[in-house]
Amino acid sequence: MRPELTPLAAFRVELDPVLELGDSPWGRRRIINIAGGSFEGPRLSGEILPGGADWQVVHPDASASIDTRYTLRTRDGALIYLQTTGVRHGPPEVMARLAGGEEVNPAEYYFRLFCRFETGAPAYRWLNRSLAVASGTRTPDAVLYDAYEVR
Repeated sequence: MRPELTPLAAFRVELDPVLELGDSPWGRRRIINIAGGSFEGPRLSGEILPGGADWQVVHPDASASIDTRYTLRTRDGALIYLQTTGVRHGPPEVMARLAGGEEVNPAEYYFRLFCRFETGAPAYRWLNRSLAVASGTRTPDAVLYDAYEVR
């Protein structure tokens, strides 16, 4: 059976300034704390709580390995843990513009995420058994992405 993608939610993840840890054995480690945000979809809407982060690694070719963990609060008060993993890459000059805080057309680079959810809230337990994929955009102070449930 061929998987189908069903719109899940549009996310706006607001970010604090990047903390550059420097070169490590795996690449240049960066931590980007999550300041808050929102998400809106047909079955999933609410706010992103501050306190999570992206524990990102930038590789020598300027590609980035994404590793985020943060908490969602739905409009009806349920708490959901969200972890995303993914990749962002593009031509070196495009990646340099992104790193410099410029607005860059998302068609100029590749930014995809895998989303995994965890919750004990009865109304959202379906998320524990669901996988989602997303296509992202990086702005100077936020990440925007549209997530799709894989069915």
